[in-house]
Amino acid sequence: MWTFIFYGGNPLAEEKKNAVRKSSAEKRHAQSEVRRLRNKAVKSTCRTSAKKFVAAVQKKDQEAAKAALIALQHEYDVAQRKGVMHRNAVSRKKSRMYKLYNVTFGVVKTAE
Repeated sequence: MWTFIFYGGNPLAEEKKNAVRKSSAEKRHAQSEVRRLRNKAVKSTCRTSAKKFVAAVQKKDQEAAKAALIALQHEYDVAQRKGVMHRNAVSRKKSRMYKLYNVTFGVVKTAE
């Protein structure tokens, strides 16, 4: 006599369900890869803007440097808002760029 022990569920349905299922680790890896590429693009634009600013300062072109500084500040603010860069890091970098601009072009703040 045959004895069949059935633990529940359709064995064919189980096989089909496992074939389509994706593990959570694979999903998280795919998500992190998308985020990594997005963050890489934001950081790249920040570095490009910084290079343009430094090049303008080295050429002693005050108008171009001021425009590049404003663009650079915007890029850093976007990176901070998106969570790509920490706010203290953004603040430090912006401070150093403004200091470079002020030292190079002799912009002096008067204390009142």
